[in-house]
Amino acid sequence: MQDRRVNPRMLCADLVKIEWRDKAGEEHVAVANLEDISLSGACLQMEEDVPLQSMVKITHEKGTLQGRVRYCVFKDIGYFLGVEFDPGYRWTAKQFKPMHLLDPRRLSDAKEDASPTDQVARTRS
Repeated sequence: MQDRRVNPRMLCADLVKIEWRDKAGEEHVAVANLEDISLSGACLQMEEDVPLQSMVKITHEKGTLQGRVRYCVFKDIGYFLGVEFDPGYRWTAKQFKPMHLLDPRRLSDAKEDASPTDQVARTRS
């Protein structure tokens, strides 16, 4: 799947509540694992599929984010949903910092800063 995000994504892990309505208007509520997040969207892993273009509300410990499902695919252990946040909803770490949060760009910076000896030691361990 092609990554079309404009903003860098942060890898993360935390549980959030997700709410949506199906085509019949029935409300659904589930717990999802937040896999990654950026200013403009997020990826969630959950046990249920959610129809494309569904409006979803993601509730975290300090508030909510709202958006639309852009993709929903089943991979090995569950459904992965890509959610694009609606205008007026943007994620910031000040607003909500998931339990585990990692900027993958920092990993490549650390690797480049390591001495050749450190890099050899890592590959042997």
